[in-house]
Amino acid sequence: MNTESNVLRESALDSERAAVASLSQTRPFYWSARRELWENRWILIGQLAVALVFLVGFLFNMARWLDNMRNLSITDPAKYWEMVSEPYNIGAGALMGTLILMSIFYCSDTLYGERRDRSILFWKSLPVSDVTTVLAKASIPLVILPLLTFGITIVVHLIMLLLSSIVLPLSGMSVASLWRELAIFPMWGMLFYHILLAHVLWPFPVYCWLILVSGWARRAPLLWAALPVVVIGGLEKLIFHTSHFAAMVGTRLIGSGAPTDITSGAMFPTGPMTHLTPLRYLGSPSLWAGFGVAALLLSAAVRMRRYRDPV
Repeated sequence: MNTESNVLRESALDSERAAVASLSQTRPFYWSARRELWENRWILIGQLAVALVFLVGFLFNMARWLDNMRNLSITDPAKYWEMVSEPYNIGAGALMGTLILMSIFYCSDTLYGERRDRSILFWKSLPVSDVTTVLAKASIPLVILPLLTFGITIVVHLIMLLLSSIVLPLSGMSVASLWRELAIFPMWGMLFYHILLAHVLWPFPVYCWLILVSGWARRAPLLWAALPVVVIGGLEKLIFHTSHFAAMVGTRLIGSGAPTDITSGAMFPTGPMTHLTPLRYLGSPSLWAGFGVAALLLSAAVRMRRYRDPV
């Protein structure tokens, strides 16, 4: 009996030790990511500012939108959906554009900023590895910013729906048609799919390149990151009269070249004629080649942070 109780006690202790070890391994990453958010609060402020400006513009243009809705027949579902969803897609597009810009500026300054203000000397004195720090910084464009963009987009859409549901009956139009044709929940699902594949996974190698240059440059890291693209693109244009390299980097950055869906007659990735093809996307050699390049760039960024001196 004592032997069995001792075995159970040892097993419980082993489980507790494993849990503590796991917690101790994840806690530095968690606090490193929180530190990044705390030091870069402009990420949240910028998204909220863009959302607020768009909502103000939506209010000022609501009269024109109502006139277009009043003159539109619901017998043409495609045209009706396009008119109903146009402001919602424009708002989502504005926030996704902000996501791209913020990811670029954050990644190009993340390692350079702590070298410039010499705070890297303090952070290196803490028991946090360079791998953990770089991965925490990479999680901002890979996880935090996309989720923040998606959440703010949902809030903006809800406010627009509330305003539209109040104004449409006052103008003698049906709210039920708006909700039925808009299909807000499928729209949000396709929006999340599009953000994840086109604006997170696809441009991730570009963000890793910016992080690496941020750890190397002594000044103007964004210009240094763009310089090889300009030089290689210019040489390609002069010698071969093509622009494949510049087009590849550009489509990676804005997500336009990602094989995320097959669209038939829809202007937006959230349209009802959009067919999701995740298997086609996940089986793309370009995607996995990008992951390989991103892993190499992040490994180089870790070494760069370890050995590069403050500015």
